[in-house]
Amino acid sequence: MARPIIGITMGDPVGIGPEIIIKALSHASIYDLCRPLVLGDAKVLKETSLRLSSNLRINIIESVDDGGYRHGDIDVLNLSDLDPKSLKLGHSTLDTGRAMVRYIMKAIDLAMAGVIDAVTTAPINKLSMRRAGFCFEGHTEILARRTDTSRYVMMLAGEKLRVALVTAHCPLSAVADRLSVEGILSTIEVTDNALRTRFGITRPRIAVAALNPHGGEGGLFGKEEDQIIYPSVRMAKGAGINVLGPLPSDTLFYYALKGSYDAVVCMYHDQGLIPFKMVHFADGVNVTLGLPIIRTSVDHGTAYDIAGTGRADPRSMIAAIRMAAAHAATSTNSTL
Repeated sequence: MARPIIGITMGDPVGIGPEIIIKALSHASIYDLCRPLVLGDAKVLKETSLRLSSNLRINIIESVDDGGYRHGDIDVLNLSDLDPKSLKLGHSTLDTGRAMVRYIMKAIDLAMAGVIDAVTTAPINKLSMRRAGFCFEGHTEILARRTDTSRYVMMLAGEKLRVALVTAHCPLSAVADRLSVEGILSTIEVTDNALRTRFGITRPRIAVAALNPHGGEGGLFGKEEDQIIYPSVRMAKGAGINVLGPLPSDTLFYYALKGSYDAVVCMYHDQGLIPFKMVHFADGVNVTLGLPIIRTSVDHGTAYDIAGTGRADPRSMIAAIRMAAAHAATSTNSTL
């Protein structure tokens, strides 16, 4: 079977994206698994490679078919013409904001056309994206809009823990109002489908976290469990999904880490990401479920504070590329 082509978007040109790509693609083992193709800015990558004293060569190509995909070369679709000398690392501009969105859009279009097999994204800065005129909350929303997907889920995945989010980037004060039986049921269904079709788990075991302390304590600490979460779990069970909940999150993650569940459906961002990053801070992967294409990403931000210092850790990027390659090899291309 041919190695899948993984389109790697460079992310924010003034963040750590270029650095972690250079570092990740210095590993020969990546090329054993896939054909990595960077969508970004060749001059920025060359400047980054020089700064890191890397021996990797930047190979500009005009089309996907032109790539050699050999370790030692980084094949690049050059989608912007930024001047590295004029960029101030850690400080975005309108041009860098527009460029990072351009890389993403091109990668999505190539994946939708079947030209590449999966997309792995380096981090972007959401405020920079807004200032450049793109009103999205983040990568996930861009992907959903561009692929015309209405049912999608943000999952953080590692070797020991997977968490899927019902709500993601919203104020904590808004979470309860955003929960619905339909929304939680949809998250459970999309998660179950992805675990089977992308992760290769025949009979996934899914746990659903409660929103309130002690699972609401019979309504004493909140009614969302009885009125919203439990009905969605009951409906998912009725559809044949192997799911339990709502379970108090203060004990749920202990058992999840021991291997009792294949994924945990969480009600809000930090409920899932705090335990996840305690375990997978350096090697976690952000994967978008429910899309007609495969997309993985690093689970961290642009890290403006260390951009250009050479201290960026590439392990999450390496894990994201590896997961994209694995999903491309095993995916049944089934979406809900």
